[in-house]
This record gives sequence, C-alpha cells and structure tokens, in this order.
Amino acid sequence: MLDSADWLSQFLDLVPITGQIEHHCLFGAPWRLNFETATAGEIPYHIVLAGTALLDDPNGGPSLHLSAGDILIIPRGSAHTLHDGSGDEPSAIRQRAGSAVMIDENDGEGERLDMLCGRFFVSPTHERLLRSYFPERFVARSQGETPSATETRKQLANLVRLMRTESSQDNLGGHAMLNGLSTALFTLAIRMAGETVEAPTGLLALAGHPRLAPALSGMFRHPERGWTLPDLAMLCGMSRATFVRHVQQRLGRTAADLLTDIRMTVAARKLRNTVMSTGAIAEAVGYQSEAAFQRAFKKHISATPSQFRKGVRL
Repeated sequence: MLDSADWLSQFLDLVPITGQIEHHCLFGAPWRLNFETATAGEIPYHIVLAGTALLDDPNGGPSLHLSAGDILIIPRGSAHTLHDGSGDEPSAIRQRAGSAVMIDENDGEGERLDMLCGRFFVSPTHERLLRSYFPERFVARSQGETPSATETRKQLANLVRLMRTESSQDNLGGHAMLNGLSTALFTLAIRMAGETVEAPTGLLALAGHPRLAPALSGMFRHPERGWTLPDLAMLCGMSRATFVRHVQQRLGRTAADLLTDIRMTVAARKLRNTVMSTGAIAEAVGYQSEAAFQRAFKKHISATPSQFRKGVRL
C-alpha cells in the first residue's frame, strides 16, 4: 500500500472487522429491547430502516432519538436498551426463522419499527485499540449538513437498502451476502460519522480534522519510526504546541499514548501470527532495546511477550 492519509484503511488492516446480521425486528408500539453487555470481541449494531427508536442513556440523561436510516454502533459492547418511548408495557415478542435471519415480531398496533440488528466481531488480540479509541456509542446519521458526507450518505443508504432486500427475500447465498455487507457497513458508518459536524470523540474526532489525518496515518502506517511531536506536527503543517492541543482536545489522550497502543497491537498480532523472535518484533515496532519492549508490553498487556504467545488473553 502506498503512503497516504487513508488512516481508516490502515486501521482496518491492523484491526480486522467482520460482521453479521442476526435479527430483523418488525414491531408495533409498545416495544422494548434490552441488550446485555456483549461478549469480548463483539460490537452490537442496529440499523433503523423505518420508524423511530429511543436509546436510553446509561447515566440517566436524555434518551438518544434514532430515525429511519440511522445506524447505531456500540464499540465497547456495553449493555443498552432501545424502546418506542411510550413507557407502556411492551407487547410480547415472538420469533420465527426467516430465509437469512431471525424475524422478531409483536402484536403492537402503534407506530411501526423496522430494524436490523447484528454484531461486528474483532479478535481479543485487537479489540483493546478499538475499544480504547472509539466512543461508547456513536450514530451514523441519515441526515446531516456537511457536503463532504453527502456521497458517503448515498453509499450507505444504498448498502442498507441492499441489506434490507437480502434480509427479506429467500435469495441463494443470502446469509453469506448479508455477512459480507455487514462488514462493509462498519467502514462506511465510521467514514460518515467522522465526516459529521459534531464528530464523536477519539479516532473519529481526529479523522474529522483533516489537518491531523497525516499524523494519524503516519503512526498507523509506520509504527516502527521514532516519531517525535515535532515530526508529527510537521506532517500536519502545525507548530508543536498547536498539534499537541488539537490532539488532546479531540482524542482525550496524547499522540504518544496512541503510538504506544498501535505498537502494542502490532506486536501482539506478530506474536500470535508469526514465529518472529521477540527481539525482531521489538525492532519492528520501534524499540531499540528488547528489554524496553518487554517492559512496555507487560505493562500494556499484563503479560510478557512469551506468556502472550503461549495463549494468555488480553
């Protein structure tokens, strides 16, 4: 891959994501869905095709309103509740096997909801980076004001339209098709969320700041380099102080924190998937000393490289 500012492709090369749709919900109000904390490596998502839904705030704040075309992603897999907002006792839900997914229905007679629910999957080796630098939840909105998001919104709408068709028809290979589309959905949803006026926190906020993209891409593309703050600031055409301020405001952490997390993710992947020596891996992720790498890895992963290679989980 040529050097570029395409940080998202580089991130997804480092942290592979797969996905699948599992339920097609067709509810009339009143309805309510409670989701428990996801298993490690699982990221729930919901696509509102028609109707509306409310997502409760776990901290007791106002509920988040979702409308047709909105895509809700829960990167950290936290427990969450979706409902119609009426406060009435929800109608009982029954399930039946569809051609590609389970169909969930009730006998509610109020406003109709049409929603797809599924999960993205990331290996435990890689999920730390994703969960640490993405918000607890984010929504790729169907409506927005930024011209840059218009084309992405069209692409996402077309993708969702195809997913809806595949989930409701008895097509040969429909389940496999839905899983493939689900994986593509993750990339498009992140792209659109990063292009919104009020981008979420973490990597999406950095990506929504075009001047910071070269530094972000540089760290993902070349974690082995001895990056300094002046180096990264120069990539962005900023002074060191301006660069530090913008990264801290949007990421909530320092560039050095992000670089270390990227390096440890790369190292963990190499330990699990290659027979490279610890010394070679240390050099590949920017450490001049194997001992320094050993200390950093144990502090970050809570296991030595040798223990991790033998199967100790993150």
